[in-house]
Amino acid sequence: MAKCKITVLECSFNQRYVDLVVESERKKTLGPCEVFKVGQEFIVDPVSGMPPGFCPWAWDDIYKVLIAYFADGSFGMWVQGGSPLVACCSDGTRPVYFKIEKITE
Repeated sequence: MAKCKITVLECSFNQRYVDLVVESERKKTLGPCEVFKVGQEFIVDPVSGMPPGFCPWAWDDIYKVLIAYFADGSFGMWVQGGSPLVACCSDGTRPVYFKIEKITE
């Protein structure tokens, strides 16, 4: 059965947006996402659900892309050669970018 490998590409941080929207006390401690590290990998069967250690917020954000890709959905001109995909969580101040690839066992 095919599975997908999710690799953390980047843990971004946008100070300008933090200054715009985050409460003063939280600004003092806010930085890039604490859950993920660049290069971290997760092997998943999307049908089985979120892997251990994965952020539920990020999982919810990338799941629709992951499941469509897993089911051979077409992403047309957004994906050169059909693989891999890039998806991200929707945290506007500190998004995490993921590479999603199909793997076969």
